[in-house]
Amino acid sequence: MKKGLTFLFTVCAATLVAAGTDSSGLDITHRMMVLAIQVGVILFAARFGNLLFTWLRLPSVLGELCAGMVIGPYALGRLWDGWVFQLFPGSSVGVSPELYGLCTVASIVLLFLVGAETDLKMFMRYSAVGSLVGVGGVVFSYLAGATIGVWLLGLSWSDPTTILLGVMSTATSVSITARILSDRHKLDSQEGVTILAGAVIDDVLGIIMLAIGMGLIAAKESGETFSWGHIVGIAAKCFGIWLGATAVGILVSRKVAWLLRFCGSHGEVAILTLGLALLVGGLFEQASLAMIIGAYVTGLAFSRTDMGVMIQEKLHGVYQFLVPVFFVVMGMMVNIGEFAQEGVLVAGLIYTAVAVVAKIVGCGLPTLLFGFTPVGALRVGLGMVPRGEVALIIAGIAAAHGHTEILGVAVLMTMLTTLVSPPLLLAAFNIKRPGHRHESAHDAQPAATYHFPNHTITDTVMGKILQNLTKEGFFTHQINPAQGLYQARRDDTVVNITCGDTSIAFAASPDALPFVRIVMAESLAEFETVLEALRKPIAESAHLAIEPPPQPQPHAKPAGRLAVLARHVREEAIIPNLRATDRDGAIRELLARLHAIGAVEDMAEAEAEVFRREAVMPTGVGFGVACPHARTNAVSQLACAIGIAPTPIDFADDEEGRACRIIILTLTPDTVNSPYMTFITAALTALRAPDKRRALTEANDAADIRRILLAP
Repeated sequence: MKKGLTFLFTVCAATLVAAGTDSSGLDITHRMMVLAIQVGVILFAARFGNLLFTWLRLPSVLGELCAGMVIGPYALGRLWDGWVFQLFPGSSVGVSPELYGLCTVASIVLLFLVGAETDLKMFMRYSAVGSLVGVGGVVFSYLAGATIGVWLLGLSWSDPTTILLGVMSTATSVSITARILSDRHKLDSQEGVTILAGAVIDDVLGIIMLAIGMGLIAAKESGETFSWGHIVGIAAKCFGIWLGATAVGILVSRKVAWLLRFCGSHGEVAILTLGLALLVGGLFEQASLAMIIGAYVTGLAFSRTDMGVMIQEKLHGVYQFLVPVFFVVMGMMVNIGEFAQEGVLVAGLIYTAVAVVAKIVGCGLPTLLFGFTPVGALRVGLGMVPRGEVALIIAGIAAAHGHTEILGVAVLMTMLTTLVSPPLLLAAFNIKRPGHRHESAHDAQPAATYHFPNHTITDTVMGKILQNLTKEGFFTHQINPAQGLYQARRDDTVVNITCGDTSIAFAASPDALPFVRIVMAESLAEFETVLEALRKPIAESAHLAIEPPPQPQPHAKPAGRLAVLARHVREEAIIPNLRATDRDGAIRELLARLHAIGAVEDMAEAEAEVFRREAVMPTGVGFGVACPHARTNAVSQLACAIGIAPTPIDFADDEEGRACRIIILTLTPDTVNSPYMTFITAALTALRAPDKRRALTEANDAADIRRILLAP
């Protein structure tokens, strides 16, 4: 697979040499062709960078940034004549307007989904400490970032570069922190909840700071003079527009969501919400604010509706397509050569160090007023250190306005803070001291748990529950497939569901638990009706059967069953003369053979599953053949054992299954895909010929039995 992808990437690269000419004066068709090739290469480069950095146990977003820096106009574009990613004439960001436009749409999608993921209930619950953490982080970070511009670069406090350096320093990305907290089971700890709540405030204030900064920059570019009154007026205007739009959005979001329900399926509704984000983003740009602010406000409004989780799920494919493009293009816009300049590198390192200290101090100190210990304050501060997508978006906006000098600093800060934060945060949690003077667990929601006999029944019941919740107007979403976590939302009612191997657990508010019990009771009652309807067809087809041999047809191709049988029938798993004289003994003897050759790991579990399957439906198929089988995790892959009984063995209560001499035992793992039914079908098809069945019962050697079974 990797070799194939490498070959494809090489072919595309060769094509790019021909396509990568100056397209500024060419027709629109050629420019779109170049864009298509660029996006294709970007997607492959993003994936390669993602895989490489994941293998190195580094954040995958850094791989996408580095991939962009490698293929961009300042690296391969400069070194390889004719490369498609060359500097675009007349562009302040070094890439074509078409590619930067796609990157802008990606940033809107990113911030829209960030807003949709915001948990406003948690923010309100921890608003006091979260507000101080967020405000402290923003104030300290802005002052620290702006001070770097004034001190190192000799700029004024009102210079656009100074403002953008300050705003860029305020951004926080807690996705990596959240992953660490989740792995350490600390998401519901007081430090974890405070970090997440503070991140909400931090994002909101950071967006407001960006709005104010963009207003100041627009005013200066238009030639207006600066005064404190003017700055306060711009700040009030930006804050008013943001706060007003947010309040209106939250108030009307449920009505809008209700209207959108009539516009089609969930996927179509999610696309329309993205359309609203694009429209609102454009209106914010018209008001001299950034488009990403409008996108964030739109996502924030929908986060309060029952569609918030559904939007994230249905737009996940759009996210996977566009967001890697955004990070790669951000990397492409970085002039790697500037890092070699001592002044730029030193300024970037100093800026990063100051940004780290500012978050630790600004976010950690306020927690001491709410009962946190110094260790707890350190954990909260370190959790707020990573910068990410918002910092890069701000840098991209700055580059679009001609301030390209801070883009490299932004990328360097993002990379370093993302790399240093996880080990420091883990070290802080390894300190054996409490983070709060009064340790307490996060309040858990009341739960109801139901148990079932096996995994298959559990999955079937879970599907019916989700179907019934959907009929009741809930939006259902699988949060974590590996852990079986689901969430169902309708207005203010939220039901969290955990589906295990043999249990289903519900967590909901006390008011919602009666509804949960009714849903469970009705879901189980519906199965009674289904079973009643199935009794007749089950009675008519109580066991498997061998079909009569088909009439020979001219020019018939050899069946693919032979390849299936050859792949799984092993000579060492064949017993020419079974010692057992009854069904249970024959099954145990075949299982013991599979265990002896290492195909079965747990004999007791495998035996229990095979006998459970026999109790449900006998496996004597007639014509002297039996095919006991089961799904069990006692095997890691499909395993087959074949035994020939000297005397007939009963495998069923009817006449057809009482004289079985050819016994084919098949086991397959319950959690891994395998050609289970295909193999059984192939084996029974091979035994349709009476001559082959007679030859098998007369054979005395395992090699002969395998050769006869695989014969055309």
